[in-house]
Amino acid sequence: MTQAIATAPPTPCVEPKSALLRRRLLPLWVATFLQGVGFWVPVEKLFMSGIGFDAATIGVMAAAYAALVPVMEVLSGVLADRWSRRGVLMVAGVALLLSVFIGAISQNVVTYIVAALILGIYFAMYSGTVEAVVYDVVVEETGDGAEYERRIGWVRFVESVALVGSALAGGWIAAALSPRATYFLTLPFAALYLVALSRFCEPRLHRTAERTSLRDHLVVTYRAITDRGRLVPIAAATIMSAMILQAMYEFGPLWLVTLKAEAGYYGPFWALLVGMIGVGGLLASLLHLERPLPVAIVVLTMLAACVTMTTSRSLAALTAAMVALTLLLVVIGIHLSQLMHDAVPSTIRTGVASGISAVSWLLFTPFALIFGAVSKHAGVYVSGWMITGAVALAGAALVWVQRHAVAVR
Repeated sequence: MTQAIATAPPTPCVEPKSALLRRRLLPLWVATFLQGVGFWVPVEKLFMSGIGFDAATIGVMAAAYAALVPVMEVLSGVLADRWSRRGVLMVAGVALLLSVFIGAISQNVVTYIVAALILGIYFAMYSGTVEAVVYDVVVEETGDGAEYERRIGWVRFVESVALVGSALAGGWIAAALSPRATYFLTLPFAALYLVALSRFCEPRLHRTAERTSLRDHLVVTYRAITDRGRLVPIAAATIMSAMILQAMYEFGPLWLVTLKAEAGYYGPFWALLVGMIGVGGLLASLLHLERPLPVAIVVLTMLAACVTMTTSRSLAALTAAMVALTLLLVVIGIHLSQLMHDAVPSTIRTGVASGISAVSWLLFTPFALIFGAVSKHAGVYVSGWMITGAVALAGAALVWVQRHAVAVR
């Protein structure tokens, strides 16, 4: 006599959402790492001084691409929202490749400024777009944006690993070969960035809504920034913190030049500075900047770092101050990015982010010109007070964001 043995149907193996999200983001992580490899970055000011730059012409160069970026930021935001976010990131990669090549063959100030302008196109196309891509992937895979702050933090960590590694290697390459060689050796990594990005599955969330005219799209984007009470303080704090962070990367090495630091110090210094992108990415979700006490501690720490930058002649103290300030600016930027993306729909997400970034570049243009001129005639310690004043304003804006969020709740 046979007996029928009842067996339960096999339970399908359902992959966790977190695993799906990691797998979806993996090509983007690889691409982020590759675009972060820049052997030339830590020795750029050294290379520039060798082809005729001084503090004033560095300021002119920074102002030149800062004037270009806002226009390109608006264009990139519209293209990303209406065409393709991966496509805009590909355009950014082409601009990066071309900029590094022109920089490698530059023999004078004018040619290098051309390379800087093309690099400005890269910055405009990349910034804002990658954040919107990550946010939309998170929403598509998990149903909401709660995971965004942690996931964009990991993107920043991967980027910083590349920046730190290439900064250390760049200093060694410049010493063993030449600063110019660092540009040529960066080119293969910029090319591989395009290959890796081609494997990334672009989110489609921004294409689900009905297509509007370009004019209506721009009007909606503009009103989202200016008319939404919640977004105004977020935009103000984002603009100030982004401008200061750019100033740190652009002018921070001038303190090393003033103190006549040895060439070997530039690589570790830059590695520490860009390493804070990754550390800040990991810490952003842990500092709870929605609370008043952490905000107060962050603001006071930034101001203390600025005072050190304007008074200390110690390389170690200056490096510690710049690293601390950069770390906190990265944390603030990620926190504000989460708030901004939560406040706007996907159809205009990149446009809003790019619009805010464009304003920060517009503000950075006169800041760079004045900073360069003051540094040339009075020294970097005097111009450092400009950063102190900007940090005070950024701190006030961050307090405004925190209090406004509490009032809304």
